[in-house]
Formats: sequence, C-alpha cells, structure tokens
Amino acid sequence: MTGRGHGSRSQASAGDLLDLVRTGRATTRGALQQVTGLSRATVGQRLDRLFRAGWLREGAGGPVDSPLGGRPSITLEFDDAHAVVLAADLDTRHARAAVLTLTGEILAEHAGPLAVEDGPERVLDGLGRWFAEVLAAAGHAPDEVCGIGLAVPGPVDSMTGRVVQPPMMPGWDGYDIRGRLARAFGEATGAGPVPVLVDNDANLMAYGEQRASYPGCSAFVLVKVSTGIGAGVVVDGSLYRGIDGGAGDLGHIRVPEGADALCRCGSYGCLAALASGGAVARRLAAAGVPAASGSDVRDLLAAGHPEAAALAREAGRQVGEVLATVVTLLNPGVLVLAGDLAGTPFVTGVRELLYQRALPRSTARLEVVTSRLGEQAGLVGAGALVVDHLYAPERVEERLLALGV
Repeated sequence: MTGRGHGSRSQASAGDLLDLVRTGRATTRGALQQVTGLSRATVGQRLDRLFRAGWLREGAGGPVDSPLGGRPSITLEFDDAHAVVLAADLDTRHARAAVLTLTGEILAEHAGPLAVEDGPERVLDGLGRWFAEVLAAAGHAPDEVCGIGLAVPGPVDSMTGRVVQPPMMPGWDGYDIRGRLARAFGEATGAGPVPVLVDNDANLMAYGEQRASYPGCSAFVLVKVSTGIGAGVVVDGSLYRGIDGGAGDLGHIRVPEGADALCRCGSYGCLAALASGGAVARRLAAAGVPAASGSDVRDLLAAGHPEAAALAREAGRQVGEVLATVVTLLNPGVLVLAGDLAGTPFVTGVRELLYQRALPRSTARLEVVTSRLGEQAGLVGAGALVVDHLYAPERVEERLLALGV
C-alpha cells in the first residue's frame, strides 16, 4: 500500500482507515478493502471501533460499483460533530481566539488588544478567559474540546512547543507555553487537561491557507509582513520548519541598504528593520504622521494615505528583492502575501522586484496573491494542526484504547 503513514498493506490500522476517509482517498468499505488489502471482516472490525468512538458516520449512497447493478455503496465520512478545537493567533499587540469544527469552520471568534510584551502568564491567562467566552458563544461545553492550537510571533521548537530567542516576545524565551495555556483554559472553564500545540504564526497562516485554498500546491510559501516579517513554507502538505523551528525567518536576512537600521533583534541591516510594518510606521512617525505599529499603517493604507502608500510600495520592493532568492531556491507554485502591509502598494512593489530579479524559469508558473482567509488564516491553520496531530494514524490507536473501544 502506498501513501503516507500506512505501512504495509496487511498492517493497515484503524487509524490508517480513518486517514483514508478523512483525506477522501477511500470513502467506502469496498474502496478501503481495495486500497489496504484487508479482508471485508477486518475492515468491518476496524471501522466498528471508529463508529463507536463517534469519529465516523455513514453518508449518502455513492454510485453503484458493479456494471450488473445492485445497491449503491454507502459512503463513509469523518464525523466533525463529536468534538471542537480551540485556536488562538497571538500578534505583538492584539490577538484572536476562536472555536472551530474539526473540519475548520469557525463557529465563534473574539479579537481584541493583548500585548505580548506583558509576558506569558498574563497573556495566556487572558486567552484562557477568551476561550471560555467563545465556547459559550458557540454553544459548546468545555469538555467537548479535544485540543488547543496557538500561533505566536516567534520561532518555535515544535518538539517542545517553546519559543526560541524570540526578538518580539520579551520574557517568553523557553517558557512552557503548552502547560500554562492548558492550565489557563482549565482555570477559566473547569475543563480537564487538553493537548496544546504551539507554532509560529507565519507557519500556521501558511498551513491554513494551503489547506483551505491551495490543497493541490506541493510547494507553497506565505510571507507575513506586519510588525515583523516571517514566512511559512508548506511542502507536499507538511510544514517545513527547519532543524529547530527557525525556517522562514526572512525578517533577519541582512540587506545592504539597511546597514544603518537597528533591528529589534539587536543587529543592524535586517530586512525587518527596513521593510516591516513597524519600520514603515517609524518612518511615518518621523514625518509627522501618527503611526506606532503595522496595524496603524494598515489603517492609513485603507484610508488611501499617499505617504503610507509610497512607503509600503518601497517596502514591497525591498521584500521582493529577498523573495527573488526564496522563489529561486524553493520554486513554489503559490506565493501568498499577508499581514498589515499586504495591500495593493506593497504587492505592486514586491512584483516589480521579484519579476525583475528572479529568473523567468522560477516565476513562469508562480501565482503571487494575497491571503484569501485574511485575519482568520492563523486560526484555521492552528485548528488544522491540532486535528492533524490528534487524528494521525499513529495516534488514533492509543486514543481508541484510552476510550475503551
């Protein structure tokens, strides 16, 4: 049997069958037998466990497989009604929290100011309270939550869920985010412990966008330009994080024209010090235009402010020059521009330099677009990360045993 995570044909587990149904590769009993090589009785036994767990349901009848006619095949569907997921997307000055179905539909959402510089305990306690609010708004009980996903504006070691030397998250380096957020959720709702997954915000925005809008794209890049600059890379449906979560940190690539610009990381010449939303805000403020952050720049761009538009286009050209190398190296099919600056002036600037600097071979089949999910991309990606983790074939068996089925 071919395909990710399924092992040999004779060893296909209940988790493998669930994965085949979830991904749409086999959605009838007959198709599962054919793909796995398992007997009808064995497929039936393993499906029965998934039905008893409430993870599968029968859908409408499919087409008749036999040319001789007969009953239509009953299709199998992943039942997304048996649990919900909580997700939060933490930026430097504000955050969003939501409750989602297991298939990524946002049921209720809350957004508001939340300053990452206030430190992990205060911020995570606040998210715990927001989770209680969105659950109540969606009409779901805390014990229906199967997991929590969190996007943060810094590099994350995915093995530990801890941020690693984050330039924009003072006081967070090495902090046990998973444990504290799980406790904050329990304290706010009375719920028992739930698994918490943490990843970089650009990674999860990329994961959400690719899964929701470009599932057929095997090499996908999203660049978020807000207070800082970061990129998420999805290759063959999986996030590429590098050896310890540092992949995609575009904001700290050195650029010659920024030699005198001091970055928040302490170095001079970083792209983020020259072309991020924060950098544009500082240049506007120096010119007498009230702006303190990337979100302020976004508001000025939405209002058609000419100086903000000119600086955003210049920032786009500077980012585009770096992206020419990224595109040449990765050869993506889709490049999504997202974040506070990702409006027409910035996108125009990126395209100008990207197509000028990169070889035609690298851009011939490249789509350069803006985000379809907008500010919900990180939430959708965080939810998908949790679901893919909890319902991965290797984890399904232990969860079924814990349920006693």
